[in-house]
Amino acid sequence: MSTIRHARIDVDELTTRVQAMYRAVAQDPDAEFHFELGRPLADRLGYPSEILDQVPTGAVESFAGVGYFFSLADLGAGESVIDLGSGSGMDSFFAAVQVGPGGQVVGVDMTPEQLDKAERLRAAAGFGQVTFRSGRIEQLPYGDGSFDAVISNGVINLAPDKSQVFAEAARVLRPRGRLAVADIVTETTLTDAIVDDVELWASCIGGAPQEDAYLAAIEDAGLRIEMVTTNPYRFLSDQARGASDRFGVKSVCVLARQPD
Repeated sequence: MSTIRHARIDVDELTTRVQAMYRAVAQDPDAEFHFELGRPLADRLGYPSEILDQVPTGAVESFAGVGYFFSLADLGAGESVIDLGSGSGMDSFFAAVQVGPGGQVVGVDMTPEQLDKAERLRAAAGFGQVTFRSGRIEQLPYGDGSFDAVISNGVINLAPDKSQVFAEAARVLRPRGRLAVADIVTETTLTDAIVDDVELWASCIGGAPQEDAYLAAIEDAGLRIEMVTTNPYRFLSDQARGASDRFGVKSVCVLARQPD
């Protein structure tokens, strides 16, 4: 089984590129990107309309996820959830509808413009059970066993140290808590030229790990994988589609659980 490679990239430069990409997603969702955005994407991925209709429109318009994992997460009333890389907040608000006013949802993101937009939407819509916090998903600002569920959508592939992300996810989960994520992976190993290209990392391609290595990293964090599914996701640009065809770049959903 392969392992996740550590890229020879400048982490500060990667952070700057990722923030620039998702600043644009927050501020100008009608611009052209190499990936889909908004309600049409959410509908195609399988988000149910009856819950999407309860999510602030501004969050939906900047949605850039790669899969629908909530059917795996099976969130219940009163539960506590943390959303890794929460962006403009669509998945956080979606989770909030499911856990209800007695639950808690925390969105963690590193892009100020995404956080500002999410907070404005939260305040306007009255989602009192939702909090947005600035931070990196490799170092979560919460104690051990704080959450019933960890969710993330198309973000972990952007992290330079994915093993550390999964270790943090496992740390903040309560016993029997679950990790439910959608992410970009590959069927075969990417070339060094792609993996070491910061621009391709920011585009959700260069950082995509081989699927078996991604799943192994989850298990190495102490979580038990219960289900893996493939999502109907597609890139838009010719470059991204070419990589998809050559290396089997695809989107998957994963459900894993913290042991008792």
